Amino acid sequence: MSAKGGGGTDNQAMPDDKESLADEPEGLVRPRRKGIYILPNLFTVAALFGGFYAVVMAMNGRFELAAIGVFCAMVLDSLDGRVARLTNTQSAFGEQMDSLSDMVSFGAAPALIVYEWALKGLGKAGWLAAFVYCACAALRLARFNTNIGVVDKRFFQGLPSPAAAALVTGFIWVLDDLGFKNVHQHEVLPWAAFALALYAGLTMVTNVPFYSGKDVNFRKSVPFIVVVLFALGIAVITIHPPIVLFAVFCVYGLSGYGLYIHRKVKGKPVSVIATSTDEPDEEGLHR
Repeated sequence: MSAKGGGGTDNQAMPDDKESLADEPEGLVRPRRKGIYILPNLFTVAALFGGFYAVVMAMNGRFELAAIGVFCAMVLDSLDGRVARLTNTQSAFGEQMDSLSDMVSFGAAPALIVYEWALKGLGKAGWLAAFVYCACAALRLARFNTNIGVVDKRFFQGLPSPAAAALVTGFIWVLDDLGFKNVHQHEVLPWAAFALALYAGLTMVTNVPFYSGKDVNFRKSVPFIVVVLFALGIAVITIHPPIVLFAVFCVYGLSGYGLYIHRKVKGKPVSVIATSTDEPDEEGLHR
């Protein structure tokens, strides 16, 4: 009983360390309290905020800010894993937190934004397309988490969810920047958003390989020209961010199918599953 509750002293309330150890069963080791690494998880929480901010802005009709929120979340999401690896602060907690953040920022947020922007004028077809995108994002993230040990790290199995979100919200950002307002009342644009949402969603759950860039080692030295090209890339993006970023992700969103066709023509395996083909349960994965 504590001093506050019953008038005893702290020494009476807390047993001596030796006495408490004597009370423990022999051979029992107390589990250590687990903490979390703050640096990578700060990036993850910031990415989560980007997705939440995007939804709030879409509810207020500020679709350009909603798109910017998703793109900022995408940048932050790309940093948290790299920071964790560079600082050797990977953890199971961080992996779970990252998946939940991705589901909000790149699954639910883009679906709600595109529905509010254009799809709500299509009735049932509109919210079904938004749901298909959201469900495919969840399936893609679940498959990524379960297949992470058997997939070739150089490629993603299906379109990664941040790129899918960039396709959907980038389209919104470009048209909003061009002055298209009240798009859900338009005749053609809602169906274009409908088709793009379905394309992005279904491509996430295909087996089409998309280059991941994870084989790039940032700890190694690079030629000077690489830094120059990186600076030029930033300069090109600043010319007109909505159009340039959307164009980049359109190219990336089609690149997987190009790589798939190229491998098929060359007779190479198109699957990114890197496990043995001898197991019966893996039949068809390498076709």
